[in-house]
Amino acid sequence: WKLNGTFIDLSTDYRLRLSGGSLLIKTLDKTQDAGIYQCIATNLFGTIVSRKASLDFAYLENFKTQTRSAVSVREGQGVVLLCGPPPHSGDLTYAWVFNEYPYFIQQDSRRFVSQETGNLYIAKVKPSDVGNYTCVVINSVTKGKVLSSPSPLVLRNDGVMGEYEPKIEVHFPDIVPAAKGSVVKLECFALGNPVPVISWQRTNGLPFPSKVKMKKSNAVLEIPNFQQEDAGTYECIAENSRGKNMARGRLSFHTKPHWIQTLKDAAMAIEDSIVWECKASAKPKPSYSWLKNGETLVLEDRIRIENGVLSITALNLSDSGMYQCVAENKHGVIYSGAELRVLGKTPDFFKNPLKNLLKARAGSEVILECKPQASPRAISLWKKGNEILHGNERITVLEDGTLSIANVTKSDGGSYTCVARNQFGVASTSGTLLVTDPTRITQGPSNMEIIVGESVVLPCQISRDPALDVSFTWSFNEQFIDFKNDATHFEIVGGSVAGDLMIRNIQLNHAGKYVCIVNTDVESLSAAADLIVKGPPGPPEAVTVDEITETTAQLSWKPGSDNASPVTGYAIQGSTPYTIGWLAVDTVPKVIDGNTLTATIVDLNPWVEYEFRVVASNSVGVGEPSAASLKTRTEEAVPDIAPSEVGGGGGMKSELVITWEVMPLNCINICLKLLLGEKSTAHAMLSTFYHIHRFIRNVTLLCIQYCAFVEPSKAPDRISAKGVSASEIEVSWQPVSSKETTGRVLGYEVSHWEDDTKPEATGTVRLTGNETSVNITGLKGNSLYYITVSAFNTAGIGPSTDSVNATTKKPPPSQPPENIEWSFINSKLILNWDHVIPMENESEVTGYEVSDRRYRHSNDVTAVKTNRTSVELQLSSSDDYIIEVKTLSDGGYGMSSGQIRIQTL
Repeated sequence: WKLNGTFIDLSTDYRLRLSGGSLLIKTLDKTQDAGIYQCIATNLFGTIVSRKASLDFAYLENFKTQTRSAVSVREGQGVVLLCGPPPHSGDLTYAWVFNEYPYFIQQDSRRFVSQETGNLYIAKVKPSDVGNYTCVVINSVTKGKVLSSPSPLVLRNDGVMGEYEPKIEVHFPDIVPAAKGSVVKLECFALGNPVPVISWQRTNGLPFPSKVKMKKSNAVLEIPNFQQEDAGTYECIAENSRGKNMARGRLSFHTKPHWIQTLKDAAMAIEDSIVWECKASAKPKPSYSWLKNGETLVLEDRIRIENGVLSITALNLSDSGMYQCVAENKHGVIYSGAELRVLGKTPDFFKNPLKNLLKARAGSEVILECKPQASPRAISLWKKGNEILHGNERITVLEDGTLSIANVTKSDGGSYTCVARNQFGVASTSGTLLVTDPTRITQGPSNMEIIVGESVVLPCQISRDPALDVSFTWSFNEQFIDFKNDATHFEIVGGSVAGDLMIRNIQLNHAGKYVCIVNTDVESLSAAADLIVKGPPGPPEAVTVDEITETTAQLSWKPGSDNASPVTGYAIQGSTPYTIGWLAVDTVPKVIDGNTLTATIVDLNPWVEYEFRVVASNSVGVGEPSAASLKTRTEEAVPDIAPSEVGGGGGMKSELVITWEVMPLNCINICLKLLLGEKSTAHAMLSTFYHIHRFIRNVTLLCIQYCAFVEPSKAPDRISAKGVSASEIEVSWQPVSSKETTGRVLGYEVSHWEDDTKPEATGTVRLTGNETSVNITGLKGNSLYYITVSAFNTAGIGPSTDSVNATTKKPPPSQPPENIEWSFINSKLILNWDHVIPMENESEVTGYEVSDRRYRHSNDVTAVKTNRTSVELQLSSSDDYIIEVKTLSDGGYGMSSGQIRIQTL
């Protein structure tokens, strides 16, 4: 160890000893032990030094005992009481005592104790401030405390100080350097009458981040964890009714050095050159210096330092040692060290011998490397057998000793030796070159078209030299096939001279480019083919009702994926509140071909809410239906049924009662014409019967039309809701009795939303008739929904029930059943598959559904449910079948295994 640059002699001071390299000092002595310490580590390869450490002793001396003069001020005037701390070492904190200890001054907007100067500032003196003030100084390291002599404060008797503008007595410097990560405190305090108000701002107009704190009635601005974005100009504003004053200063961002590029050990040969560069980031920028074995590096012609970069040319053994790059600014210093080893050794091939046997394809180029370990660099020559090789149009010996043989032939086979020599000795390495016949792909894969669910073998057969080892790999769309994880669909078959690819139960996503890659000891070759997978069309998109009348609707859509087989036709299905499920509808044209993307739907009922979907088909089969169009209501029309059982009579004096039977619900557009007298009055109430009250005077013809209801006045009772799947909630309620409401009920509207704070983002389901339950579909899994029910008629919607809530089930498992195996014997199909384990956020598997249909018959589907992972089905042996396996769960149906074609013949 060194102290202040001088080696410490441990033998002369019993208080000092080393422990594992650490210096232990007992009974510290300020005179002997204060200073700059540095550790020096040395071994056989050199010396390095540690960064320097400073040992200082904190102390705090007493104040001088002399009496302090009284400070005389007028009432309303500001005053500064000076502390003047005694000699010390270590950080200090300050406080002031009023009259007697321990009555400390409480700081507020009028009084402030600066922790920079220790002074007490009183912005505006009051009579109560008269007394003795004592400065208390505390050493933060030693916790020692000293008190000054009292400073008396007295009032002058020449009147009260008038009001005056703020005068800033405490302010920070014009430039304040602040280190990254430090806590920055800026002080600002002003004298004035009235007492000034202190505020802070940045000149760039940006607001202070939340970490910035204002303390001591805004007299202190504190910025913890100072960062680059905190740098800039800060302003302190002191203001009262007489004016304002401002102090300004700039915080500059500083960082201590940290390495961007450090040194790495180097082993170099004699006469070689080395360039070592170290880079550090810091603000201000660091300066660089270099040490060798703990001492400042001595420069000479071949040893230079430029911008921190060390270069040494013509290396010799004396240049070996430990080198350190030192980066330093006023905030810190860092060291990076590495060893330079200059070597002189005889050549050897321990690390890079020639292979005992090197194989090469006839006609290729052979490269034989000669890379001995030698210092200085060795000179190399080549022998074939016992003859020295000389260069010609095919044979070249490169500068680094590498041997190149172009267009190699069988006659080039044999034993080759590289001989390396330098001033310290000679060494050699040998190997045998075997020239083989080229490998060829005799049958590669070809472009194919195949239907989803079928299986295929892509051939990859070769001829090869018996001396070669060969391996086969396949890529699909430029990604290597993982046969271990994709064993359900992919397998390599064929033995040692074939790498045929078997693809079972092909799916649509298996379409693409397949490449067979053949690797041998000497070459790699490949053959590629495109596989087209045909399947039923995907669902059409953007189904839109463009125009609607009383009995027709104009529908348009966009085609979905044709799945490699052109769409041959479309069919349209419709649904209303009065039908169960989806039904085929009549269209114009009656048969819609695959090139038509619009049709007119005919024979619809007036004033009925419809939704439509489109199904595409091609030569493979019928695809999945599209998403439903938006619900649209046909226009109203004149009823084609006249009221029946018209009758009347009775009533009170001057009153006529007319009655008739109520029309069906789908005939609600009712108008009534009566013969009424001129200047008469009439009104109607729509209930089970219509009652027309008339006061007759002179008789004439008058037409009055009544076509509206009063909206229901009561909400349904006993609403309940429960989740039945991941996308459905079942809602039920008790209907509104006609005796309990003033408006006739034509149906119910069920509203639902996800966030109870945003009921305006609502979905609705409308039911006509006397329905008392509905399943809300299309919801998100494992989500909480709020639900209300209201009655409605043509006049409007009645009041809603109080909202109830229900949570949908967790989504069904996203993983399909895998590793499906099957056998078909005597019309019995036996299926086995792996059990599906759901994710944590998915519903538990409760069973499986196995569906089957005859190949190319999309509508003839049967399904079997089981809670096991196997099933037996009785199928006809005269047809092929399409099989699918799905998981069952509380959240609904899970992912399908995909279509599997069972070939029974």
